[in-house]
Amino acid sequence: MHKRRNDYDVTDSIKTTDPDAVSAEVRRIYAEWYQEAGADSLHQPFANFAALYRGEHPDYHACDTGYHDIKHVLDVTLAMTRLLDGYQRVGREPLDERLFRLGIILALYHDVGYIRNRKDTRHRQGAEYTLTHVSRGGLYLRNYLPRIGMADLAPVAARLVHYTGFEIPVDKISLPDPIFKVIGNLLGTADILGQMSDRCYLEKCHERLYPEFVAGGIAVRVNGSGEKQVIFESAADLVLKTPGFFRHAEYRLDNDLSSAHRYAERHFEGKNLYVEAVENTVNYARTLTKREDMARLRRLAPEAPAAEQVKPESD
Repeated sequence: MHKRRNDYDVTDSIKTTDPDAVSAEVRRIYAEWYQEAGADSLHQPFANFAALYRGEHPDYHACDTGYHDIKHVLDVTLAMTRLLDGYQRVGREPLDERLFRLGIILALYHDVGYIRNRKDTRHRQGAEYTLTHVSRGGLYLRNYLPRIGMADLAPVAARLVHYTGFEIPVDKISLPDPIFKVIGNLLGTADILGQMSDRCYLEKCHERLYPEFVAGGIAVRVNGSGEKQVIFESAADLVLKTPGFFRHAEYRLDNDLSSAHRYAERHFEGKNLYVEAVENTVNYARTLTKREDMARLRRLAPEAPAAEQVKPESD
Protein backbone atom coordinates (compact mmCIF):
# COMPACT_ATOMS: atom_id res chain seq x y z
CA MET A 1 0.00 0.00 0.00
CA HIS A 2 1.39 3.39 -1.00
CA LYS A 3 2.05 5.66 1.96
CA ARG A 4 1.38 9.36 1.70
CA ARG A 5 4.55 11.41 1.73
CA ASN A 6 5.14 13.78 4.63
CA ASP A 7 5.55 16.87 2.46
CA TYR A 8 2.50 16.26 0.26
CA ASP A 9 -1.20 17.05 0.53
CA VAL A 10 -4.04 14.64 1.34
CA THR A 11 -4.09 13.34 -2.25
CA ASP A 12 -0.30 12.76 -2.18
CA SER A 13 -0.07 14.62 -5.47
CA ILE A 14 0.82 18.22 -4.51
CA LYS A 15 4.04 19.06 -2.70
CA THR A 16 2.92 21.57 -0.09
CA THR A 17 6.39 22.83 0.74
CA ASP A 18 6.62 24.18 -2.82
CA PRO A 19 4.79 27.47 -3.53
CA ASP A 20 5.06 26.88 -7.29
CA ALA A 21 3.41 23.45 -7.07
CA VAL A 22 0.53 24.76 -4.95
CA SER A 23 0.17 27.85 -7.13
CA ALA A 24 -0.13 25.68 -10.25
CA GLU A 25 -2.89 23.56 -8.70
CA VAL A 26 -4.75 26.58 -7.33
CA ARG A 27 -4.63 28.29 -10.73
CA ARG A 28 -5.80 25.08 -12.42
CA ILE A 29 -8.89 24.95 -10.21
CA TYR A 30 -9.48 28.68 -10.70
CA ALA A 31 -9.34 28.25 -14.48
CA GLU A 32 -12.14 25.68 -14.36
CA TRP A 33 -14.53 28.43 -13.25
CA TYR A 34 -13.19 31.56 -14.88
CA GLN A 35 -11.20 32.54 -17.94
CA GLU A 36 -7.87 30.79 -17.89
CA ALA A 37 -6.01 34.01 -18.62
CA GLY A 38 -7.34 35.41 -15.34
CA ALA A 39 -5.35 32.84 -13.39
CA ASP A 40 -2.30 35.01 -14.04
CA SER A 41 -3.71 37.43 -11.46
CA LEU A 42 -2.68 34.89 -8.82
CA HIS A 43 0.98 34.87 -9.83
CA GLN A 44 1.83 38.04 -7.94
CA PRO A 45 0.18 37.08 -4.61
CA PHE A 46 2.01 33.73 -4.61
CA ALA A 47 5.34 35.31 -5.57
CA ASN A 48 4.96 38.02 -2.93
CA PHE A 49 4.02 35.42 -0.31
CA ALA A 50 7.04 33.23 -1.08
CA ALA A 51 9.42 36.19 -0.95
CA LEU A 52 7.93 37.40 2.33
CA TYR A 53 8.19 34.05 4.09
CA ARG A 54 11.70 33.41 2.80
CA GLY A 55 13.00 36.70 4.16
CA GLU A 56 13.41 38.33 0.76
CA HIS A 57 11.15 41.29 1.60
CA PRO A 58 13.21 44.37 2.56
CA ASP A 59 10.91 45.23 5.47
CA TYR A 60 10.43 41.83 7.09
CA HIS A 61 12.43 39.01 8.64
CA ALA A 62 11.96 35.51 7.27
CA CYS A 63 9.28 33.35 8.84
CA ASP A 64 10.73 31.87 12.03
CA THR A 65 7.68 30.02 13.38
CA GLY A 66 8.35 26.32 12.86
CA TYR A 67 4.70 25.28 13.07
CA HIS A 68 3.08 28.21 11.31
CA ASP A 69 5.53 27.94 8.44
CA ILE A 70 5.32 28.10 4.68
CA LYS A 71 3.98 24.53 4.48
CA HIS A 72 1.17 25.27 6.89
CA VAL A 73 0.07 28.25 4.82
CA LEU A 74 0.23 26.30 1.56
CA ASP A 75 -1.76 23.42 3.09
CA VAL A 76 -4.44 25.88 4.14
CA THR A 77 -4.43 27.69 0.78
CA LEU A 78 -4.86 24.45 -1.15
CA ALA A 79 -7.66 23.35 1.19
CA MET A 80 -9.34 26.74 0.80
CA THR A 81 -9.26 26.55 -2.98
CA ARG A 82 -10.77 23.08 -2.93
CA LEU A 83 -13.51 24.23 -0.56
CA LEU A 84 -14.22 27.20 -2.83
CA ASP A 85 -14.49 24.78 -5.74
CA GLY A 86 -16.85 22.54 -3.78
CA TYR A 87 -19.01 25.50 -2.84
CA GLN A 88 -19.27 26.58 -6.47
CA ARG A 89 -20.39 23.09 -7.45
CA VAL A 90 -23.36 23.20 -5.07
CA GLY A 91 -25.05 25.78 -7.27
CA ARG A 92 -26.20 28.23 -4.60
CA GLU A 93 -25.27 31.90 -4.77
CA PRO A 94 -22.05 31.61 -6.79
CA LEU A 95 -18.93 33.60 -6.09
CA ASP A 96 -17.75 35.95 -8.78
CA GLU A 97 -14.13 35.85 -9.87
CA ARG A 98 -12.90 38.55 -7.50
CA LEU A 99 -14.49 36.95 -4.44
CA PHE A 100 -13.08 33.54 -5.38
CA ARG A 101 -9.67 35.16 -5.75
CA LEU A 102 -10.11 37.02 -2.46
CA GLY A 103 -10.69 33.71 -0.69
CA ILE A 104 -7.42 32.34 -2.03
CA ILE A 105 -5.46 35.45 -1.05
CA LEU A 106 -6.96 35.43 2.45
CA ALA A 107 -5.73 31.87 2.95
CA LEU A 108 -2.32 32.73 1.54
CA TYR A 109 -1.87 35.62 3.98
CA HIS A 110 -3.96 34.48 6.95
CA ASP A 111 -0.90 33.98 9.20
CA VAL A 112 1.21 36.88 7.95
CA GLY A 113 0.81 38.42 11.40
CA TYR A 114 3.54 36.09 12.65
CA ILE A 115 6.12 37.71 10.38
CA ARG A 116 8.32 40.17 12.26
CA ASN A 117 9.15 43.60 10.89
CA ARG A 118 12.88 44.33 10.64
CA LYS A 119 12.37 47.48 12.72
CA ASP A 120 10.86 45.45 15.57
CA THR A 121 13.28 45.63 18.50
CA ARG A 122 10.86 44.36 21.15
CA HIS A 123 10.18 40.85 19.89
CA ARG A 124 12.83 38.24 19.24
CA GLN A 125 10.61 35.79 17.35
CA GLY A 126 7.32 35.80 15.51
CA ALA A 127 5.67 33.38 17.95
CA GLU A 128 5.53 36.21 20.48
CA TYR A 129 2.72 37.62 18.34
CA THR A 130 0.54 34.53 18.80
CA LEU A 131 -2.24 36.32 20.67
CA THR A 132 -2.39 39.24 18.23
CA HIS A 133 -1.22 37.74 14.93
CA VAL A 134 -4.70 37.75 13.38
CA SER A 135 -5.19 41.48 13.92
CA ARG A 136 -1.68 42.11 12.62
CA GLY A 137 -2.54 40.04 9.56
CA GLY A 138 -5.63 42.16 9.02
CA LEU A 139 -3.52 45.31 9.01
CA TYR A 140 -1.14 43.76 6.51
CA LEU A 141 -4.03 42.86 4.19
CA ARG A 142 -5.38 46.42 4.39
CA ASN A 143 -2.09 47.65 3.00
CA TYR A 144 -1.42 44.79 0.60
CA LEU A 145 -4.70 44.43 -1.30
CA PRO A 146 -4.56 47.93 -2.85
CA ARG A 147 -1.19 46.95 -4.36
CA ILE A 148 -2.84 44.16 -6.36
CA GLY A 149 -5.91 46.08 -7.51
CA MET A 150 -8.30 45.00 -4.74
CA ALA A 151 -8.44 48.15 -2.60
CA ASP A 152 -12.22 48.01 -2.35
CA LEU A 153 -12.02 44.62 -0.63
CA ALA A 154 -9.25 45.54 1.81
CA PRO A 155 -11.52 46.58 4.73
CA VAL A 156 -13.63 43.41 4.59
CA ALA A 157 -10.53 41.25 4.14
CA ALA A 158 -9.18 42.62 7.42
CA ARG A 159 -12.36 41.39 9.10
CA LEU A 160 -12.59 38.06 7.31
CA VAL A 161 -9.14 36.95 8.47
CA HIS A 162 -10.59 36.80 11.99
CA TYR A 163 -12.43 33.63 10.98
CA THR A 164 -9.07 31.90 11.51
CA GLY A 165 -8.62 33.11 15.09
CA PHE A 166 -10.30 33.74 18.41
CA GLU A 167 -9.70 37.44 19.00
CA ILE A 168 -13.23 38.16 17.77
CA PRO A 169 -16.07 35.58 18.03
CA VAL A 170 -17.36 34.59 14.60
CA ASP A 171 -20.86 35.90 15.33
CA LYS A 172 -19.40 39.31 16.23
CA ILE A 173 -17.53 39.81 12.95
CA SER A 174 -19.36 42.57 11.07
CA LEU A 175 -19.61 42.02 7.32
CA PRO A 176 -21.30 44.14 4.62
CA ASP A 177 -23.00 41.25 2.81
CA PRO A 178 -23.97 37.62 3.66
CA ILE A 179 -21.80 36.31 0.81
CA PHE A 180 -18.73 37.31 2.83
CA LYS A 181 -19.86 35.03 5.64
CA VAL A 182 -19.59 32.16 3.15
CA ILE A 183 -15.98 33.10 2.46
CA GLY A 184 -15.27 33.44 6.17
CA ASN A 185 -16.73 30.02 6.93
CA LEU A 186 -14.63 28.45 4.18
CA LEU A 187 -11.50 30.22 5.40
CA GLY A 188 -11.91 29.17 9.04
CA THR A 189 -12.64 25.62 7.92
CA ALA A 190 -9.59 25.48 5.66
CA ASP A 191 -7.37 26.64 8.51
CA ILE A 192 -8.52 23.76 10.73
CA LEU A 193 -8.58 21.05 8.08
CA GLY A 194 -5.38 22.17 6.37
CA GLN A 195 -3.24 21.92 9.49
CA MET A 196 -4.83 18.91 11.17
CA SER A 197 -4.69 16.85 7.97
CA ASP A 198 -0.91 17.30 7.82
CA ARG A 199 0.56 13.79 8.00
CA CYS A 200 3.01 15.03 10.65
CA TYR A 201 0.49 17.07 12.64
CA LEU A 202 1.17 15.36 15.99
CA GLU A 203 4.92 15.53 15.53
CA LYS A 204 4.69 19.21 14.63
CA CYS A 205 2.56 19.90 17.72
CA HIS A 206 5.17 18.20 19.89
CA GLU A 207 8.29 19.64 18.30
CA ARG A 208 7.17 23.01 16.98
CA LEU A 209 3.80 24.22 18.23
CA TYR A 210 4.52 23.85 21.94
CA PRO A 211 7.60 26.15 21.76
CA GLU A 212 5.44 28.68 19.91
CA PHE A 213 2.82 28.47 22.66
CA VAL A 214 5.48 29.07 25.30
CA ALA A 215 6.84 32.12 23.46
CA GLY A 216 3.35 33.42 22.71
CA GLY A 217 1.95 33.16 26.22
CA ILE A 218 -0.43 30.32 25.42
CA ALA A 219 1.15 27.51 27.45
CA VAL A 220 0.90 29.49 30.68
CA ARG A 221 -1.55 32.33 31.16
CA VAL A 222 -2.05 34.88 33.90
CA ASN A 223 -5.64 35.28 35.07
CA GLY A 224 -7.34 38.42 36.28
CA SER A 225 -6.03 37.86 39.81
CA GLY A 226 -2.46 37.69 38.59
CA GLU A 227 -2.21 33.96 39.16
CA LYS A 228 -0.48 31.74 36.63
CA GLN A 229 -2.65 29.12 34.97
CA VAL A 230 -0.86 26.26 33.23
CA ILE A 231 -2.69 25.32 30.02
CA PHE A 232 -0.05 22.98 28.57
CA GLU A 233 2.61 21.80 30.99
CA SER A 234 4.77 20.22 28.30
CA ALA A 235 4.94 19.30 24.63
CA ALA A 236 3.64 15.85 25.53
CA ASP A 237 0.70 17.39 27.39
CA LEU A 238 -0.20 19.36 24.25
CA VAL A 239 -0.25 16.19 22.15
CA LEU A 240 -2.23 14.23 24.75
CA LYS A 241 -4.88 16.95 24.73
CA THR A 242 -5.34 16.69 20.94
CA PRO A 243 -8.58 14.64 21.16
CA GLY A 244 -10.07 17.24 23.49
CA PHE A 245 -8.99 20.04 21.18
CA PHE A 246 -10.62 18.23 18.27
CA ARG A 247 -13.95 18.10 20.11
CA HIS A 248 -13.87 21.88 20.29
CA ALA A 249 -12.74 22.06 16.65
CA GLU A 250 -15.65 19.83 15.58
CA TYR A 251 -18.09 22.14 17.32
CA ARG A 252 -16.53 25.16 15.63
CA LEU A 253 -16.64 23.44 12.23
CA ASP A 254 -20.25 22.35 12.53
CA ASN A 255 -21.72 25.35 14.30
CA ASP A 256 -19.62 28.51 14.09
CA LEU A 257 -18.50 27.70 10.54
CA SER A 258 -21.80 26.21 9.31
CA SER A 259 -20.42 22.77 8.33
CA ALA A 260 -18.51 24.28 5.42
CA HIS A 261 -16.20 21.24 5.56
CA ARG A 262 -18.83 19.34 3.58
CA TYR A 263 -17.91 21.28 0.45
CA ALA A 264 -14.73 19.22 0.26
CA GLU A 265 -16.93 16.22 -0.57
CA ARG A 266 -18.17 18.01 -3.67
CA HIS A 267 -14.63 18.79 -4.76
CA PHE A 268 -13.47 15.20 -4.24
CA GLU A 269 -16.71 13.86 -5.77
CA GLY A 270 -18.01 12.02 -2.74
CA LYS A 271 -15.10 11.54 -0.36
CA ASN A 272 -13.84 14.06 2.17
CA LEU A 273 -10.12 13.37 2.20
CA TYR A 274 -9.49 16.16 4.67
CA VAL A 275 -11.92 14.92 7.29
CA GLU A 276 -10.65 11.36 6.84
CA ALA A 277 -7.05 12.46 7.37
CA VAL A 278 -7.96 14.48 10.46
CA GLU A 279 -9.93 11.59 11.96
CA ASN A 280 -7.00 9.23 11.38
CA THR A 281 -4.69 11.63 13.22
CA VAL A 282 -7.08 12.11 16.15
CA ASN A 283 -7.72 8.39 16.43
CA TYR A 284 -3.99 7.79 16.70
CA ALA A 285 -3.70 10.55 19.28
CA ARG A 286 -6.30 8.72 21.37
CA THR A 287 -3.92 5.76 21.64
CA LEU A 288 -1.31 8.00 23.25
CA THR A 289 -2.16 8.02 26.93
CA LYS A 290 1.08 8.91 28.69
CA ARG A 291 4.18 11.00 28.21
CA GLU A 292 6.28 7.97 27.34
CA ASP A 293 4.10 7.34 24.28
CA MET A 294 5.69 10.34 22.56
CA ALA A 295 8.43 7.97 21.38
CA ARG A 296 5.81 6.59 18.99
CA LEU A 297 5.75 9.89 17.09
CA ARG A 298 8.31 8.88 14.49
CA ARG A 299 7.31 10.80 11.38
CA LEU A 300 9.80 13.44 10.31
CA ALA A 301 8.11 16.71 9.50
CA PRO A 302 9.75 18.36 6.49
CA GLU A 303 12.09 21.19 7.24
CA ALA A 304 11.29 24.62 5.92
CA PRO A 305 13.20 25.62 2.75
CA ALA A 306 16.72 26.79 3.54
CA ALA A 307 16.00 30.45 2.75
CA GLU A 308 13.18 30.39 5.30
CA GLN A 309 15.51 29.16 8.03
CA VAL A 310 17.29 32.51 8.19
CA LYS A 311 17.72 33.41 11.85
CA PRO A 312 16.33 36.77 12.97
CA GLU A 313 18.98 39.42 12.62
CA SER A 314 20.30 41.05 15.74
CA ASP A 315 18.82 44.51 16.13
